[in-house]
Amino acid sequence: MDVTVKTLDGKDAGTVTLADEIFGLEPREDILQRMVRWQLSKRQAGTHQALGRAEIARTGAKLYKQKGTGRARHGSARAPQFRGGGKAHGPVSRSHAHDLPKKVRALALRHALSAKAKSDSLIVIDDLVATEAKTKAVAKSFAGLGLENALLIGGPQLDEGFSRSARNLANIDVLPVQGINVYDILRRRTLVLSKAAVEALEERFK
Repeated sequence: MDVTVKTLDGKDAGTVTLADEIFGLEPREDILQRMVRWQLSKRQAGTHQALGRAEIARTGAKLYKQKGTGRARHGSARAPQFRGGGKAHGPVSRSHAHDLPKKVRALALRHALSAKAKSDSLIVIDDLVATEAKTKAVAKSFAGLGLENALLIGGPQLDEGFSRSARNLANIDVLPVQGINVYDILRRRTLVLSKAAVEALEERFK
């Protein structure tokens, strides 16, 4: 698959051939869904916690005598049915992460890249380097390229001036190629790859 390479100024800078085994697959929604669910579950904090009856700071004395009152027999004021008592079957701190095979994760990334290529939402930029490290200048370049909601993936090392300038723009994310992931690809309308990122991805899936 041949794609025209653009510069940040919107000019043509030749073409690049994208590997069909990475960018030319037929996207499968089930694999993408499994990957997004895995990512979101893994990053969920899981710090929700309620106090059970064993953790309540309350007297341990029996409420009243066992017999003769005509009332139900109770042995603890910490029981869940009493006001101020413990929570029955409440949430506890735990990890929500679950396993997903490494091959499925790699396949999901290729399907996400293919989905963007198939929907014409993939742009290849010559180099993500800002000539002027100012948010206004970078915003003007993005407007010329029609980027309003985009994920930009650079090479192994990001240009500090460019990443700082793009950081303040709403709905724009900038990541090095090591940080590329399915969730961030799908949550943004357009995927922008630098030539260095394309080379790194093809080397990764070789």
